[in-house]
Amino acid sequence: MTQPTPSVATSTVAAVEAGASSMLRRSLQQLLAFAGLIGIFIVFAIASPAVFPTYTNVIQILFSAVVIGLLSLGATLVIITGGIDLSVGTGMALCAVMSATFIVDWHIPVLLGVIMALLFGGLIGLVNGFNVAFLKLPPFIATLAMMMVASGLALVVSNKRPIYFDQSSGYAHLSTGSLIPGVEFPNAIIIYAVAAIVAGVLLNKTLLGRYDLAIGSNVEATALSGVNVRKWMVIIYAVAGLFTGLAGVMISARLGSAQPATGAGYELYAIAAVVIGGTSLAGGRGSMLGTIIGSLIIAVINNGLQIISVPQEWQNVILGVVILLAVFADQFRTRT
Repeated sequence: MTQPTPSVATSTVAAVEAGASSMLRRSLQQLLAFAGLIGIFIVFAIASPAVFPTYTNVIQILFSAVVIGLLSLGATLVIITGGIDLSVGTGMALCAVMSATFIVDWHIPVLLGVIMALLFGGLIGLVNGFNVAFLKLPPFIATLAMMMVASGLALVVSNKRPIYFDQSSGYAHLSTGSLIPGVEFPNAIIIYAVAAIVAGVLLNKTLLGRYDLAIGSNVEATALSGVNVRKWMVIIYAVAGLFTGLAGVMISARLGSAQPATGAGYELYAIAAVVIGGTSLAGGRGSMLGTIIGSLIIAVINNGLQIISVPQEWQNVILGVVILLAVFADQFRTRT
């Protein structure tokens, strides 16, 4: 049996060391994000000890993180490719309107209507992916156009009015109900947890995740290795759209109605959660665990600032500063 040449052995050792260094850096990023979450929680707990750290408020924090979290799971897959998706907010609103249209106007059974709303979200992502991969549109422009299209369609389909669900249909139970009798633990939190596990498995244990990371790291090298980059880009955007569809179902179930204008600004929160969680805007690096932590950080900050009666305009300023710090940290990590 031939022995590897010194140059090959050296290259192998270097690759192993680089992989170990990357894993260590990723673990450190997640640890820092988690430490930041705990630190922010402690600050607000000290500022409002009678309200903030209570069980009821912690559940409220988790509940408020669901919609942003679901959107950010899909956004993570897209941002890892080096792209961006600005359509998740209005896409969510359109999926909520379509869910109400299927169930309320077309009288489709709730379960089938929910599945159709999820698939409609996948269709939005599919169109985004086609525009980026085959038409070669910059992701910013392609998804900005979809953001405007989805916003307009949500108003057109709903006739510029909210669509209310029949309380007897059990649709609202999907979000606000509880599987555990007598315990305040909304189903939406469980659904978010399951979706996060699915997203984590997709990113870490499947071809989709492997190609997602490879495309973001070096799209040319990935194409030269025989991967059909355009096909996988479309799949990645479509899968991300499924999470947008699920967010649409969750927010409409929480409100008991589909509000056609409810998605404005959610894309910023979703992208912020992804960046705060350590996913690189340059692509090629990211984790679902970090994104979950990022969504919780945003939920904790919003909840804590409201409890201590910080005006809304200052809440936006503080959250903007947090995002700037997260982006700066990402750029610093990239340079080092």
